[in-house]
Amino acid sequence: MKKITLFVAAGVLGILLLSSTYRKAENKYNFSKGTPEVKSMTALAFGPSGVLFIGDSHNSSVFAVEIKDTKKAASAQYDVKNIDVKIAEALGTTKENVSITDMAVNPVSKKLYIAVKSGDGTPVLLTLSGNNELTAVSLKNVNFSSTAVNNPPDATKKDRQGKPLSLMSISDMGFEDGKLLISGLCNKEFSSSFRSVSFPFTGKAEEEATLELFHANHGRFETTSPVRTFAITSIEGKKYVVASYTCTPLVLFPMDELKPGAHVKGRTIAEMGNRNTPSDMIWLKDGNQTFLVMANDNRPAFKVSHEEIAKFQGTLTEKVEGTAGTNFIILPHEKVIQLAKLDENKAVVIQKKTNGDIDLWTSDGKNI
Repeated sequence: MKKITLFVAAGVLGILLLSSTYRKAENKYNFSKGTPEVKSMTALAFGPSGVLFIGDSHNSSVFAVEIKDTKKAASAQYDVKNIDVKIAEALGTTKENVSITDMAVNPVSKKLYIAVKSGDGTPVLLTLSGNNELTAVSLKNVNFSSTAVNNPPDATKKDRQGKPLSLMSISDMGFEDGKLLISGLCNKEFSSSFRSVSFPFTGKAEEEATLELFHANHGRFETTSPVRTFAITSIEGKKYVVASYTCTPLVLFPMDELKPGAHVKGRTIAEMGNRNTPSDMIWLKDGNQTFLVMANDNRPAFKVSHEEIAKFQGTLTEKVEGTAGTNFIILPHEKVIQLAKLDENKAVVIQKKTNGDIDLWTSDGKNI
């Protein structure tokens, strides 16, 4: 009888241990189940295991959401004419009442996710399947966590166009070495900022680094312009943030200097032209070379090789009329308003055509 009791006890203990291990494995990102109160979708980025980060400038927060899209798949051929019209139809409205705020490809499933703002400001998350069908992604009763960005801009302050600075608390995001990287503005005197937040989130807001660059077209050092888009690269074994700003300087910031509370001066390696705002930057391979591809709202897309970036040892410190610095290639695609990496060679592109149509297409691995 005693042996039977010990056997049963051991069995129960084993089940409890297995159950505990299972729960720990299931919730390794400290998620809670519920409905995140997302008020805007400024930026999207994917993290480990298909976790989707949603940058919410309205809340000055980032939500990490388990979207359960973890089935590995090959790259699809996305091709949707008049994507704005198709999105509007899916939402029961017209294209004038929707704006596409960002998009990202799940690196596991290769499925495309599109963030949209409707006419009343309501954010909507859509996904595009491999057969080019749009589907709304529900954020009700999902596993998620969130973190607030530290020192967001004062909600009452506005930029020269009259837009609230708080809408730029998050301008772009990326995930690198277990950390979520966030560019944007803060409420300090030097408001251009860069945040590096450990994931899983701890619930503790982390201090931002502030940034300074020489803006060659303006002929001056600046500290209040937000990084519009960035990418990460390594040069001689050292990691750098490659950042681009409006009008359009390209600047290198050493990753190891972007520590909480630090003020970091970047090295301006290119001036790519004024009256232009970059929307996205990604790395793609073409043969044996790796290129940084940049989408722009008022100029053709550019690409610059990693070799050109690495070999440019100087920094621009004087006013530039036109372009200067690293050599770059002008691509035959204007007004690319969204750009996302599909695989090592191809990208998904949303482009506004000369007739006003907005199309979504997949690059051929040659011209983008």
